[in-house]
Amino acid sequence: MKKFTKFLRENKGVTALEYGLIAGLIAVVIGTAVQTLGTDLSTVFTTVAGKLTATTGTGGT
Repeated sequence: MKKFTKFLRENKGVTALEYGLIAGLIAVVIGTAVQTLGTDLSTVFTTVAGKLTATTGTGGT
């Protein structure tokens, strides 16, 4: 019974688990932000390239 009581009072494992969950959540948020930003940048560069091609009349090469 003493070991069980000691186990319930011990909170180092809980703290490590909380830090792990926070790190995982941060990784998901960063991954989503990078993916969204990459898609937006791709759209911007495609638009700019299209306008440059239309302006110069070179046909892309």
